[in-house]
Amino acid sequence: MKYVTFAILLALPAAYTVRAAELQPGTLAAWKQYLNRADLRMQDRAANRGPFLWIDESPERLARVRRGEVVVAPVVGRGTESVPHGLVHDWIGAIFVPGATIEGLQAVVHDYDHYQKMYQPVVASSKTLSCSDESQRFEMVWQRKVLFVMAAIQGRYQAHDVMLDAHRGYSIASTVEMREIASYRHPGERLLEPDTGNGFMWRIRSMARYEERDGGVYLELEALALTRDIPASLAWMVNPVVNHLSVNSLTTTLRQTRDAVVASRGVSATSASCPRPPTSQVAIKAGAE
Repeated sequence: MKYVTFAILLALPAAYTVRAAELQPGTLAAWKQYLNRADLRMQDRAANRGPFLWIDESPERLARVRRGEVVVAPVVGRGTESVPHGLVHDWIGAIFVPGATIEGLQAVVHDYDHYQKMYQPVVASSKTLSCSDESQRFEMVWQRKVLFVMAAIQGRYQAHDVMLDAHRGYSIASTVEMREIASYRHPGERLLEPDTGNGFMWRIRSMARYEERDGGVYLELEALALTRDIPASLAWMVNPVVNHLSVNSLTTTLRQTRDAVVASRGVSATSASCPRPPTSQVAIKAGAE
């Protein structure tokens, strides 16, 4: 699933965002190491080495989701892990879509051309770039006001879905390229070079699992993002804001996905721009980083 992991967006004071923050090689290496660990966790779940779904690790968590709640929690610490000159944000959320099927869910989340309608106002534009049985590529421009600054990013993504059996599957979407848009919607608007700018967002990975049972589909999304770091002198003020935004944004994204799936009932799944993958037990194939 491609559930707009940009929902996790670093909230920095305006006075701090004016300083450039180019992505450093050591920061990127630490991000890739972190993703390797996340992939191993996904492989364990796909291979039935423990519960496939995060919600099944806790009866209380499962009951809350089953009642219609959106449950969100940090995967690491308080939701962030420091790396050299950067931060990794890692949150997970879950929701239940009653009456849904995996086919219906995938028809909605593969409809990249309409993401700007499903996930407004954060997604300003979206479009499918290519699609095959194995993977999809799409592009989005997303925007969000960070205190007094309008942050806007143009991103290109590669995604793939794996069906483990007729009732369970997972999806992974990763950034191919992210470019900050300077002076967004103002005179002089321009695309910056990749890995330059304010460091609002350097890399994104979304990892979703879904299972059809109990008269609907359980959907959970782990959202990972790499951003610039926060100076120690500002962490006491900024970290609570970042965590609050992360929880609210992931909750909103899951609700918007559920609403879109519910609204699409009765619409033929064949209208999706990308087909449902065949059922197969295959290893995780990470997208471009």
